[in-house]
Parts: sequence; structure tokens; C-alpha cells
Amino acid sequence: MQLTATDIKDMFRRIAGRIEGERDHLCELDGKIGDADHGIAMEQGFSAVAKALDALAPETATPSDMFNTAAKSFLNAVGASSGPLYATAFMRAGAAFKGQGTIDLADAPMIIEAMARGIADRGKAELGDKTMIDAWKPAAIAVVKAREAGEPVAAVLAAARRAAEDGAEATKTMVASKGRSSRLGDRSLGHIDPGAASAAIVIGVICDFLDR
Repeated sequence: MQLTATDIKDMFRRIAGRIEGERDHLCELDGKIGDADHGIAMEQGFSAVAKALDALAPETATPSDMFNTAAKSFLNAVGASSGPLYATAFMRAGAAFKGQGTIDLADAPMIIEAMARGIADRGKAELGDKTMIDAWKPAAIAVVKAREAGEPVAAVLAAARRAAEDGAEATKTMVASKGRSSRLGDRSLGHIDPGAASAAIVIGVICDFLDR
């Protein structure tokens, strides 16, 4: 099976819908260690992406075009730290499939790896810093390991989804050392990082969309 530009547009539309549904929960998480606006920022970003992609003609666009448009629209909509991070993530995904009219489903899980690499390179965070990378990096590692082991796509995606969820949950035991929540020091302990929580949601939607 091949993923087309239309498929990528539909994937982003599903992410936008899920994030809209989780907005209040993400804001609640952020209210414990941040400014209580993470859900709003993520909703604004992915809503802008969905609208921008709807304006493209999928019959003349490539998957890379979709990812690059997503990057620009998310960055324009979100001025907080999530904006540049996700914009870079989408650009890396676009670069990974540059020049391809479609994406083979067997290669599609590499979308997660490419996005995680972009976020890590831009944000400079490491595992254990209590950021979104604590969900993105384990998911990316899971993708690479499962593919190297020759696992079928469904198993690769299941491993990525599980790794992201476990990574987000693990941030509850971490003390924040990056971002605004780092100002709380030990008071950030015991709370899930909202960026990791939203990352697990995004990764989960990507996995669900590809595993169909």
C-alpha cells in the first residue's frame, strides 16, 4: 500500500481532531507545572495545519509538500516553544520522503523517527529532562529496533505507540530540567509533562492511522 498526499492530509486532520478533544486535559496537566495553555497552543497549531492542508490540491502535491506546509502553518500559529519544535519535526519528515510521490506503508513508521530527530535536534533535550522528547525518542527507538528486527508494520507501530505512552507516563517520576517547568525544581516531581502527554497522543494517532 502507498500513502498519498491525501493520506497525509487525512492523518493531520485526525491529529487535529484528537488534540481538540484532549485540549482541556492537556491544559489541566500544564496547569500543574506550567501556564495551563499547552492544550490551547497544540489545538491552535494542528487546527492551522488542517486548514492549510485543505487549501492544497492533493492531486498535484507530494507527501513532502504536505509536511512542509504543516511546518509553516504550525510555526505561524504557535509562538511558544512547541512551534519551532513541531515545525522542525514536520520539516524532517518532509525531507525524509523528498522526491517521492507516495510513501510505501512499510516505510511510513519512519515518519515518527524523522519527527523525533527533528525535535531532538531543535530542542537539545535528552531523555529524562521531562519534555516531549521523553515520549518521542522512545517511540523512535522502538520504530528503528522493530524495523531492524524485521517486524511487520503493525508490530512496529504497536511498539512505537507503547513506547510513547510509557515514556510520557515516566515523566511523572522526573524533575524538570528544561523549559518553564524547570523553574519549579523538585515541585515538578509527580506530574506528567504536558508536552510528553501531547506527544504520546500525536504518536498514537499516527500509529492508529497507519495501522489500518
